[in-house]
Amino acid sequence: MTSKALICVDFENEWTDKSSDYFVGDISELIQKTNELIDYCRKNEYKIVFTTHIEKDSDEAFAENSENVEIIDKINKQDSDVLIKKNKISPFFKTDLDNHLEGIDEIVIAGILTNLCVRSLAQDAYDRDFKIIIIKDCCRAFDEETHNFTIKDLKVTREEIKFLNLNEFIE
Repeated sequence: MTSKALICVDFENEWTDKSSDYFVGDISELIQKTNELIDYCRKNEYKIVFTTHIEKDSDEAFAENSENVEIIDKINKQDSDVLIKKNKISPFFKTDLDNHLEGIDEIVIAGILTNLCVRSLAQDAYDRDFKIIIIKDCCRAFDEETHNFTIKDLKVTREEIKFLNLNEFIE
């Protein structure tokens, strides 16, 4: 039984839709690196968890049952992976994520946006005493400055969290 999990936060179409207010730009490199991360974790028997954000009562961004809340096609998600659908920033809030992480003591995090859902997951997982590794180059914010500030702030406020780039993690 594995005691490690990879959580891929909100790799959904909304971010890649050029007509969306939430378009984050070209994420082809992010997708490629995240797929390498997923493949590595799958080979090493990590539990693989995906989250998607759905805005209740929205008929625009992150609208329930829309194409934009589906996982990005190019991401290596398998049917056996856990999918957590959430309506708030934290993947723990009113979901069954805690149940899926029973017996897990270390989580690896990748995702979009670094400063919102990734950060919220890291903070809430930290408060639950998980060992946490954030893969910096498998996370994205709207801009580099926000991404870097979020990483820096988490490092300062939660020293136990490890921050690695993909190549450092898989070495």
